[in-house]
Amino acid sequence: MLPFFGKKNSDQVGLDISSSAIKLLELSRQGDRYRVESYGVEPLPKSMVMEKNISNVEGVGEAIARLVDRVRPHSRKAAVAVAGSAVITKIIEMDASLNDDDMEEQIRMEADQYIPYPLDEVALDFAVLGPVETNPDRVRVLLAVSRIENVEVRKDVLEIGGLVPKTVDVEAFALERAFELIVDAVEAHEGITVVFDVGATMTTLSVISAGQIIYSREQQFGGQQLTEEIQRRYGQAPEEAEHAKRSGGLPDDYEMEVLAPFRDALYQQLQRSLQFFYSATTFREINRVVLAGGTAGIKDLNHHLEDKLGVPVVLANPFVNMSISSRVNAALLSNDASSLMVVCGLALRSFD
Repeated sequence: MLPFFGKKNSDQVGLDISSSAIKLLELSRQGDRYRVESYGVEPLPKSMVMEKNISNVEGVGEAIARLVDRVRPHSRKAAVAVAGSAVITKIIEMDASLNDDDMEEQIRMEADQYIPYPLDEVALDFAVLGPVETNPDRVRVLLAVSRIENVEVRKDVLEIGGLVPKTVDVEAFALERAFELIVDAVEAHEGITVVFDVGATMTTLSVISAGQIIYSREQQFGGQQLTEEIQRRYGQAPEEAEHAKRSGGLPDDYEMEVLAPFRDALYQQLQRSLQFFYSATTFREINRVVLAGGTAGIKDLNHHLEDKLGVPVVLANPFVNMSISSRVNAALLSNDASSLMVVCGLALRSFD
């Protein structure tokens, strides 16, 4: 079984592996308040992770080892995630009288109805969502399936990095979990919220209603395109361009000639994804956007999107109500907060 929905696994760190960096986060809890115990980021060279697929197992594992050695988390158990595009999820109905073992056996017997791969090539898990409204003798069951290699490669890099793999989650489920932490801050109790997560090479739009993701779409677009344009126009090395993008100091024409076209292109990507959402559902409008990912903090991006969309656009910060250990660089955490939704959701697996 793949532990997407495993029972409580205490003392886990969250580990988010993206195309540009590995992020580690460890949380504790006192009462209803969470505390950041340890946190760190380790950059990854290009091509180690391509479109959320790990292509260099040894290299990623060694990067995790460096990060663990530097951050020194209290726990060596870890929760990691696979991308939504690598997971098939289905909601099925089953007899409410079945226990977990019986449900698993029935799912495996009827696997060809739900899974387009041979059963020995996949890892699967399920969670009971609740009774069917029109029939209390039946329950709704969420089934999650991924090819075994997607899971095994993540276990391998964790072990190389000196961590013990305890949970393999789904990025969308981790995002949902972290979203609960920011509901009050973004006044997202009602209506439709779009989480627009702009990474280095991939952008994910997740539509949330009543605390659950009802639609998700990934596309190849991200902050790397802005970095490459800075390199091309100003003759900078990749590291220089990335630093300049985040810290400033670029020529006077940067905002008009480089940054403005990138913001417009990002808006077009968001609009395109929203059109796909509208065409696939009965919804025709959204109420707010939460901007996440490593590119979210680019100067005035949230204000630019807000003006274009006509709805509030706020930066994600899952740590707004958390305390922070003296071991953690609070300024760095605050600066990176918008890119830490997934790793925060993974760290929260300790408290399921």
